Amino acid sequence: MALWAVQSAQVQQIHDVPPHVLPFLRRQEEEEAEHLKEFERRLAVPPKQRSRLPRVPRQWSALAVHLLGYEALGLEFAKLLAQVQPDLRAILEDELIHVGFFEKEVAQLLLTGGPPAEGARQSARAWWRRLPRTLDRYLEGASLAAYRGDLRRAILVAIEERFVALGLLHPV
Repeated sequence: MALWAVQSAQVQQIHDVPPHVLPFLRRQEEEEAEHLKEFERRLAVPPKQRSRLPRVPRQWSALAVHLLGYEALGLEFAKLLAQVQPDLRAILEDELIHVGFFEKEVAQLLLTGGPPAEGARQSARAWWRRLPRTLDRYLEGASLAAYRGDLRRAILVAIEERFVALGLLHPV
């Protein structure tokens, strides 16, 4: 789910990215591309192409939260997928690694305090406000109609708990 955001992050000039992040992003992009190909193959759908990469934040504190959010969303879908098709458990394992990486990066930003921490929290609030619309797009389709409400609630709760536990959001 984060493939295009990861690609965009690599081509844009992001300020203050820690040196160890770029190699991780390259590896993550490869893994995400493989996951997408597998989904397209299994679902017999043509590959999606984007005419433009999405815009992503230019500050590391905001980008880290942005990528964490999309990876957390991908993780929730991977959990569902692994229940339905256990042979795709490797995708779930990759998503756990990706989320763990960005959780550690965000935790470090929050520990630093000051402007990076506040920037991360502001980014989390903004990303959180957009999440319901994004989730609704991902849950479109007649095959999900009977489960849409339950899936939506479960995914929102899981991501909110993750953001609250990290200190990005305050409990509601």
